[in-house]
Amino acid sequence: MSIAEQLRAEAAGRILVKDGAYGTQVQARRLQEADYRGGLDLARDQKGNNDLLNLTRPDLVGAIAQSFADAGADILATNSFNANRISQADYGAEHLVREINRDAARIICEVAEREAQKDGRKRFVAGALGPTNKTLSLSPNVNDPGYREVDFDTLSDVYVEQIEGLVEGGAEIVLIETVFDTLNAKAAIHAAGRVDRTLPIMLSMTITDLSGRNLSGHSIEAFWASVRHARPLSIGLNCSFGAAQLRAHVAALSAIADTLIMAYPNAGLPNDLGEYDEGPETTAAQVGQWCEQGIVNIVGGCCGTTPEHIAAIARIAHDYPARAIPDPARRTLLAGIEPMILAA
Repeated sequence: MSIAEQLRAEAAGRILVKDGAYGTQVQARRLQEADYRGGLDLARDQKGNNDLLNLTRPDLVGAIAQSFADAGADILATNSFNANRISQADYGAEHLVREINRDAARIICEVAEREAQKDGRKRFVAGALGPTNKTLSLSPNVNDPGYREVDFDTLSDVYVEQIEGLVEGGAEIVLIETVFDTLNAKAAIHAAGRVDRTLPIMLSMTITDLSGRNLSGHSIEAFWASVRHARPLSIGLNCSFGAAQLRAHVAALSAIADTLIMAYPNAGLPNDLGEYDEGPETTAAQVGQWCEQGIVNIVGGCCGTTPEHIAAIARIAHDYPARAIPDPARRTLLAGIEPMILAA
């Protein structure tokens, strides 16, 4: 049975749980620049380069992953959100990208294997791809709307390098998350196919306003129309706002997507200091409304969520059956900023 088939089989019987935020856990440890740098000879300041910790502090990354596994996570993502050549250029660490991703996946695989030995239950390892700090759809220069800092082929190459490292380390799934630009996500989908056409893909959009659009202007329905050709293992939403604000948008996606729905919100909105005040029970109660409504198959946490948040979410999710996946509608679905539906 393939990894995709195994995950679908698990998700058919219960709501699965994804892990929480690595950034929140790293920040809580108040690391110094030397902790990030380790023994590496890098010219720039490395403080804040969380992905580099896969090389310099694998013990810390492993401990965070273990804490999420202990909290009940079924899907463990790699600490590799910015482990791509574009994002690592800010730190002068582009040459370490493949190594960072390889070790990121190895760390999570070790945790997953230990957990399976304890109880015989499979934990799925997802290689996380962030959107980079470039956008294919929008110009960063208001005086030149046609200008782009990167093109599609280059971004696809960037993702190929990252995915190859993750797969080398043992990642079983490609998680394309926090999609603010749909075209960036399509470059990542393209890259995954170049690496291995059988790799399962999970896609997660982030909305930038309460109307339910991402930065490139796509509505929830248009985003699905744009990426459904990839036959993702799951589609969903992450980051954005708190669970209460996301519920209507998760419901809209659940009604049209003939695949698993995965949603993992922030712990509310950050305060004036950039910190998250929403406690585990509050977040879990709001996610529980998604479960009660029957609109999710996989739930978890994004920014501000801790192992305590994931444990609380896991307890609530356990009480509800999984969402039933709807039959695919027999219609032609096209997308611009809005979906275009043609009658069968």
